[in-house]
Amino acid sequence: MSSHSGQDTVADPDPSVLIDVENLSVEFPVSSGTLFSRNRAIIHAVDNVSLSIRKGESLGLVGESGSGKTTLGRAILHLQKATSGRVFFEGQPINSMRGRELRNLRRRMQIIFQDPYSSLDPRMSAGSIIGEGITIHNLASTRAEYNRRVAELLEMVGLNPEMARRFPHEFSGGQRQRIGIARALAVEPDFIICDEPVSALDVSIQAQILSLLANLQSELELTYLFVAHDLSVVRHISDRVAVMYLGRIVEVATSVDLYSNPQHPYTYALISGIPVPDPRVEARRQRVVLGGEPANPADPPTGCHFHPRCPFATEQCASEKPELRQIDTGRLVSCHLAEELMLEGV
Repeated sequence: MSSHSGQDTVADPDPSVLIDVENLSVEFPVSSGTLFSRNRAIIHAVDNVSLSIRKGESLGLVGESGSGKTTLGRAILHLQKATSGRVFFEGQPINSMRGRELRNLRRRMQIIFQDPYSSLDPRMSAGSIIGEGITIHNLASTRAEYNRRVAELLEMVGLNPEMARRFPHEFSGGQRQRIGIARALAVEPDFIICDEPVSALDVSIQAQILSLLANLQSELELTYLFVAHDLSVVRHISDRVAVMYLGRIVEVATSVDLYSNPQHPYTYALISGIPVPDPRVEARRQRVVLGGEPANPADPPTGCHFHPRCPFATEQCASEKPELRQIDTGRLVSCHLAEELMLEGV
């Protein structure tokens, strides 16, 4: 993690880090449900999260629905206002940016949305959807240059340039997501948040889209934050994986280390649910079935948020919040028992 000083500058930023998130929290007030009531609960959607994303890497962000993954992603892009904490892009604070400075940075950070059916304007042609960013940021000086760029982007994502005149309802789900990817690439970004980009697609199409995203990252030297609730989806596209539970990061490790040797009980439970193709290996595996549902984010448990569902929890887990600490090279874990449990992955 980079060391920061002051409100608007970074002291000696790490040149290998593109995105640096420092103690970021996002809270949403909710009323008690009664008319004229002033009693308001606070939902802690993102709870004091710190992480770094290096240039050119793909960081997977996984966790159950409601864990705060999408909110964290939107807060990094400054699409969602953070309650506290800061986000830095190449050492520059995003939170304090306004006007033209923020707009110029927006060009370098894009998002691919989860639902290819609702994220495309049905009244706009595919070419207009892809080219909107080119127009907004004045990236083409002539109509011919604009048309050429749109055609290049369609080819880049595996679509025929002649499809530019078609409308979203004329495309399949996979094709629509390719249009969404082309739209994100149109402004030549450095950083893209992939917000569950394959969860709404058929399994047969998911692999194609994941392969496309991996190839584009290599070809264009992109940096990804890849959000998913399914660990098997991020396994092969992520260099590192961060696991999120109830607004907190509970483990960060390289993809290889996380799947072979999870250190947090929640990570272990998620990985144990991934089916293994070899029936002999599958028969020998120890599976963890989590009891209950994730706690109410408006009333989270004391201590470790995961302790009510954790099969290894102790009294310390119920009373003391575990810090996200480094336990070996490149691995961070938020668990009092991390080095004692000797968990094994798949």
